[in-house]
Amino acid sequence: MNRIFFRFFVLVMLSITAATFVIYLAISRLFGDPVEDIARRQAAAPIVLLQDYVDQAGADEWLTRLNKVREVSEVRYDLIDLDEARHSVAPGQVADLERGDVVLVPGEKTLYRRVDLKGERYIGSDHDVIRASNLPIDLGVPVKMEIVRFVIVALALLAPIALWSRSHWQGLQALSRVADEIGAGKLTARARMKPSASIYPLAERINDMAGRIQSLLESQRNLLHSVSHELRTPIARLEFGMELLAAQADDPALKKRVAAMEADLAELNSLVNELLGMARLDSVQSLQLAPFAVAPMLRECVDALPPSAHSVECSADDSLGSVDADRRLLARAVGNLVRNAQKYATRRIALSASRPAAGGLEIVVEDDGPGIPPEERERIFEPFYRLDRSRDRATGGFGLGLSIAHKAVALHGGSLRVEDALLGGARFVVTLPPERVL
Repeated sequence: MNRIFFRFFVLVMLSITAATFVIYLAISRLFGDPVEDIARRQAAAPIVLLQDYVDQAGADEWLTRLNKVREVSEVRYDLIDLDEARHSVAPGQVADLERGDVVLVPGEKTLYRRVDLKGERYIGSDHDVIRASNLPIDLGVPVKMEIVRFVIVALALLAPIALWSRSHWQGLQALSRVADEIGAGKLTARARMKPSASIYPLAERINDMAGRIQSLLESQRNLLHSVSHELRTPIARLEFGMELLAAQADDPALKKRVAAMEADLAELNSLVNELLGMARLDSVQSLQLAPFAVAPMLRECVDALPPSAHSVECSADDSLGSVDADRRLLARAVGNLVRNAQKYATRRIALSASRPAAGGLEIVVEDDGPGIPPEERERIFEPFYRLDRSRDRATGGFGLGLSIAHKAVALHGGSLRVEDALLGGARFVVTLPPERVL
């Protein structure tokens, strides 16, 4: 947000600077250079002396009067060749010089003027130019006055722009905070602004959008809860019926079929539990924050794993310290990642944690399985999304484990990403922000 207004301020300053130059050029083109006009007024005495005293002399007395002026004046008068004078003035002033006008060079405190256009003063005077240097010109104060004038104009423009920008900046800061709260899961956040505010219509649209999002998510959550709870009743009845059928079945083939149906019911019941778990992760209000040690939690995640042919190498040192988080939720996220590794690992699974130099906490789960293609690494965290090689009953799962882990970590303000593992398979990295680490 600050970057937007900084760029706006820079744009305004550049616009004012450009406008200043345009105004200066326009005035110079229409009415003459104001700096040169000031310098000409300051050099008025030598100009008048040259025009009204020296030039009024006859042809025989012109040089005599010029020498008298040299003796009494602090201005230095020299006679130079016309070609030299042409090179001493600006290209735009050459025509004025040749026409016999007084050409002033304020920066050098010098003026040039041809002695005579027709050679009537003395022989060769039509090729001579009188140069008066060390003129009483001081442009310091006039230039400062011009600068002060433009600064006042700039401030007069910037003051209302600053007041206008300040109200917008405060309003946009408020909208930014509301957007952050909504993005963090606080769907009840709303922008409170006066109707007279300039961005009030935008705030109202954001409030309407937040209200619709909240309504849709609540409807989705209620539907998910209702469907999940309604499914529990027929599942419980089916489980009871299967137990009775299994107790009365004598045929081995029938018992085998009943056992398969019971496995399907258990899978369906697990799916309902996963759906309810997903519904509870829709808001930060579900977090139950409390400090706990990291290393024991990681070791408990390994101990709680189902039996598998792959052992888990757990590197969790007690020096990792503690974090302020939801222990149950974070343990579930790590457990889901390790169980996912069990499905695809060939022989080795590694669970480790560290405190990076930048702060925070990193928990890493990696395996030596086939890995995850780079183009699939973002989609695997979507609910019910599974890679092609996992769509079979051998690996099981519903495609919710990684999604739950991703949501659980995000609720803590952290991130979950996938990389290539040193073991050759997938490497899941959980990063918790420094404010969570004690």
